[in-house]
Amino acid sequence: MKTTFKIHPIYIIVAFICLLTGYFRLLVTTTLIILFHELGHIFMMLYFKIPIDKIIILPFGAITLTNDIVNRKLYQEFLIAIMGPIFQIIYYIIFKSEYLKMIHYSLLIFNLLPIIPLDGSKILNIILNKFISFYHSELVSIIISFITIIIFLLLKGNLITIIISFFLIIETIRKYQMRKYLFNRFIYERMNYDLKFKKRKIITDKKQMFKDYYHLFLTNGQYRTEKEYLKILKNY
Repeated sequence: MKTTFKIHPIYIIVAFICLLTGYFRLLVTTTLIILFHELGHIFMMLYFKIPIDKIIILPFGAITLTNDIVNRKLYQEFLIAIMGPIFQIIYYIIFKSEYLKMIHYSLLIFNLLPIIPLDGSKILNIILNKFISFYHSELVSIIISFITIIIFLLLKGNLITIIISFFLIIETIRKYQMRKYLFNRFIYERMNYDLKFKKRKIITDKKQMFKDYYHLFLTNGQYRTEKEYLKILKNY
């Protein structure tokens, strides 16, 4: 599958503002950090043999779109998410300077905010999946993303912040709209893929399903396997 590389319109708008206001050096430095950061994610995706469809460059980061399963193991998701910040730290250590220091830390802290689609939101979602079901962890991540965007806007209200926040709001809304589709994919993979899990959990409803668990469903005093229970639901 061919991987496409795209520059997002938001990046072009911010780049134009930087050119007009004399911040071209800042833009170039930020972009180099972003590219090296994204290499960290891509490195782990290739390691886990995840097909990469598209890489989109933004003024504050990048998005790598994949054709991946929803039920990927949480430790693998964590390694993919954290490898971007690790690569960025390595970049800073190699090219360390006073000018680079401010940009590096600003991007690193921003990227770790729990806002969709930033790494901070992905890491938060992975942590939530350890304690609450897949369905509810997605919903909580979306709520926290909206709250964090509002706080971010209140603390930093300049033009570029407003443009970036507009994009983040759109992405969070899109995630909210896609949550049912994502959950249906989660269920579909459980029904049709040969997924292996070491941990077991007894539950009574599909919305209680955890990402890293195999489930037994207790209904009307009878235990059913995941596949049995989900296929019965599908037939109704």
